[in-house]
Amino acid sequence: MNTLTASSKPWPMRQPVVFLVLAALAWLALYRVLDPISEAIVAALPVDRNSHLGGALQFFFYDTPKVLMLLTGVVFVMGMINSYFTPERTRALLAGRTEGVANVMAAMLGIVTPFCSCSAVPLFIGFVQAGVPLGVTFSFLISAPMVNEVALTLLFGMFGWKIAALYLGLGLTVAIVSGWVIGRLKMERYLEDWVREIPKVTVSLEEGGLTLADRIEAGFKSVREIVGKVWPYILGGIALGALIHGYVPEDFMASIMGKDAWWAVPLAVVIGVPMYTNAAGVIPIVQALLAKGAALGTVLAFMMSVIALSLPEMIILRKVLKVRLIATFAGVVATGILIVGYVFNAVL
Repeated sequence: MNTLTASSKPWPMRQPVVFLVLAALAWLALYRVLDPISEAIVAALPVDRNSHLGGALQFFFYDTPKVLMLLTGVVFVMGMINSYFTPERTRALLAGRTEGVANVMAAMLGIVTPFCSCSAVPLFIGFVQAGVPLGVTFSFLISAPMVNEVALTLLFGMFGWKIAALYLGLGLTVAIVSGWVIGRLKMERYLEDWVREIPKVTVSLEEGGLTLADRIEAGFKSVREIVGKVWPYILGGIALGALIHGYVPEDFMASIMGKDAWWAVPLAVVIGVPMYTNAAGVIPIVQALLAKGAALGTVLAFMMSVIALSLPEMIILRKVLKVRLIATFAGVVATGILIVGYVFNAVL
């Protein structure tokens, strides 16, 4: 029997509070010196800091550790929080709720519940088994990838609380309204037959007692699983953002993604849908686009379409949804995103 004694456990598990305090202080100290370190690296290279290449390199050397640190810290904390919101508890919270209220709850739960494209099918089946209405399920499926903790924290770190709060409000509105509209359309018949025949089950809000050490371990597990999976997208996104930052002329970017081009918002959505990335990968690109004069509404529409309407997720959902329901889902969400883009280009 491999039972660990208290003295044989890793130190963070023996002194969890002390570990959390020291880890937070070390994270903050390192985060504060990223800018001077990136400038020092570029200064040590045989390039002119004021050249296109110098600007691109500084952007890459600063944003890469910054995004990775933000992502690691947020995923660790949310991994601890997510230990309270397992898929089973999420289904139990939503089961039996009336539409409207349930759409709001589902969208809010999407912020703190782990979700990715690969988990779309099992989550969807679990919601059907629990008797969660179809529209409520879609509010959750839209909110979870689009208004997640990674997106909000990276937006806060790069653009400040106003942009992060704006994105939060927009994302929740799109998720709530889109789910409610899909629910009103009564499209349950467009679920695949085997999904509609799944027997309903009763779910419970009860959870096992977890210690703080257990939740820290859950945080480490989330970091290993999520950061280990998305770091290539981060590097790719930052590299593309660095190229945009260093080489793309501002007047060119403003001409194709500015307020004056009426077709910029739908073009941004069309470009965003087939892209296979996530919030961590797309936000550095968003940062560079805004710095080059792209309109905020257009860029937000692009970001939302990349995260909420990704082609891989649509392909995965085809296992449980008929084509007409997938097309309705994509059409309703895309309409909401277009409205968001046009409204904010008009008022900001």
